[in-house]
Amino acid sequence: MKNIYFLSDAHLGCRAIKSGRMHERRLVNFLDSIKDKAAAIYLLGDMFDFWYEYKTVVPRGYTRFLGKISELTDRGVEVHFFIGNHDLWCNGYLAEECGVIMHYEPLTVELHGKEFYLAHGDGLGDPDVKFKLLRRMFHCRALQKLFSNIHPRWSIVWGLNWARHSRLIHEETGEPVYKGEAEEHLVAYSKEYLRSHPTINYFIYGHRHLLLDLTLGSTSRLLIIGDWLHHFSYAVFDGVNLYLEEYVEGESHI
Repeated sequence: MKNIYFLSDAHLGCRAIKSGRMHERRLVNFLDSIKDKAAAIYLLGDMFDFWYEYKTVVPRGYTRFLGKISELTDRGVEVHFFIGNHDLWCNGYLAEECGVIMHYEPLTVELHGKEFYLAHGDGLGDPDVKFKLLRRMFHCRALQKLFSNIHPRWSIVWGLNWARHSRLIHEETGEPVYKGEAEEHLVAYSKEYLRSHPTINYFIYGHRHLLLDLTLGSTSRLLIIGDWLHHFSYAVFDGVNLYLEEYVEGESHI
């Protein structure tokens, strides 16, 4: 039985990262190391720091990552791509050119007899009015069409600079800190969701850029799987057990 992998928040192309090529290569090396062990890989959002597709134009770069994803899907590995709050403007390119399976909403799926609830995590249980408004604007089709009328020479640069500014603000405030069960929005959301969906065994999220493995009940766990900026972390399900791991180049991995 082959493994199922979960990772998120690589923020490829982030202008706040000095060694972007090394950053991308590290992720590609990890994907290459699991290509013979993986039945499926779930990319849970914000794999790009900013991604916006025009009808005939996509952002420059990411060739190593996109090539590796294409290789994986050509080999028969299922690659699932969830939009995040930085790369929600995905249309058909990744599915048509790279063979990924796109997800625009949270997904409940049964894997080897266990029920998983998978999502990037943005907008789930977060009461921040400013963030809700911004998220609604980003998802608005009318505003997306207006943005598409701007030439990519300016719109892509604007998007990358906006994402860079956002990342620098987060860097100044330090790495995310776990707020506790009462204050952590994804924990509160999952507990509430579990009341009406008691068969969920695993909730897995990205977005928060922290590592968390929390028991919610006798048959349910919640994982927030870190990121590929600081933790280089991922979750792996072998059909029986679910592990939270960190990637170190040169080591053998599950």
